[in-house]
Amino acid sequence: MLQSKLFYKTNKNKSSETESVSHDLLVRAGFVDQLMAGVYTFLPLGYKVLKNIEKIIRENMERSPANGQEVLMPVLQPKENWQKTGRWETLDILFKIKGNGDKEYAMGPTHEEVVSPLAKKNIFSYKDLPISLFQIQTKFRDELRAKSGILRTREFSMKDLYSFHATQEDLDKYYEKMLKVYFNIFKECGIYKTGKNPITYRTLSSGGSFSKYSDEFQTITEAGEDIIYICKKCQTAINKEIIGGNKECPNCKGVEFEEKKAVEVGNIFKLGTKYSLPFDLKFKDKDGSEKPVVMGCFGIGLSRLMGAIVETSHDEKGIVWPKAVAPFLVHLIPVEDNKKIKATTEEIYQELKKNNIQVLYDDRQNKSVGEKFAEADLIGIPYRIVISEKTLKINSVEVKERGKNSAKLVKISQLFKIIYA
Repeated sequence: MLQSKLFYKTNKNKSSETESVSHDLLVRAGFVDQLMAGVYTFLPLGYKVLKNIEKIIRENMERSPANGQEVLMPVLQPKENWQKTGRWETLDILFKIKGNGDKEYAMGPTHEEVVSPLAKKNIFSYKDLPISLFQIQTKFRDELRAKSGILRTREFSMKDLYSFHATQEDLDKYYEKMLKVYFNIFKECGIYKTGKNPITYRTLSSGGSFSKYSDEFQTITEAGEDIIYICKKCQTAINKEIIGGNKECPNCKGVEFEEKKAVEVGNIFKLGTKYSLPFDLKFKDKDGSEKPVVMGCFGIGLSRLMGAIVETSHDEKGIVWPKAVAPFLVHLIPVEDNKKIKATTEEIYQELKKNNIQVLYDDRQNKSVGEKFAEADLIGIPYRIVISEKTLKINSVEVKERGKNSAKLVKISQLFKIIYA
């Protein structure tokens, strides 16, 4: 991609209106544009990141052990389905709209009221179970106060997977497998690491009417709305809402905790039969008896995950994108305007494109070298390759990894081995 043709603008000055690091950097670096409170346009740079996150999630949902089949359910949902579950009047974030005549609809904040009757049309026997369906769809939630940029919005992209089982035991086994799938997603996205201080924690939270506990995945950041307590003995994390006055770890009974602010990037619930029963979702078991289907729910907010990545991967100069989600892998910058530099830069550019390497070529003539470097740091592409007359004298280019202090000279003949590694 030629940078002169890219639809974006950067701003070197921090806005007083931004509420978090990710909000500030994503706006200033030209990744998102705010239309109104809680509603954002993802510009080309931001949309590329979002699609890379989506790719990681989709691959993890489709392969074993998740074994999800992708569907796409409607955003517009009938009032009657929400009345069946009792949530039409009780869910305060529900966007309600009126159609022609007396018809009323919900703009889906979640999809239990759609997937349950859908499953009823396709699940009849124990032979149809287990099965898992997932989608990546836009959600709408009438949040009282949208805040912190894309960390809490009123319109957002979300992956939700629903699993259907014959027994609670089968759901329990699947649930444990999905915990590992989620950690793999967060690891690929750059916000989880093994050992101490993993950045993102499996966090015990209220199970509501479903179970004693549900699991949240909380990423440590000062922009977070949640308070979690991390057990110093076993590293179990507990949401403040359930820890109680005595602050005892439910896992190891430890009593020493570290308090942290965090943002929820995913959650999983054992729904049980809460939504099966209102929609009469049953199956015929081996013995001929009818039983309600047992359900699980597994969600990840893509745009919130994108914001959390920036919260954990930045420095004083700008964003430091993990390679797997970055909008481009390489930022190619010639620093002098002569035929030899242009020809070499073009050759490297075409070679990278030929090998399906995402590259942003800064071909702009109206920017100084200092401006180009500062903007490159703000945008945060993993590799910056600089071509100059000085480096070409020794058949080399300067390669700098974003987030590292020093650059290194690399022979052009060896450059592609480093990038492809």
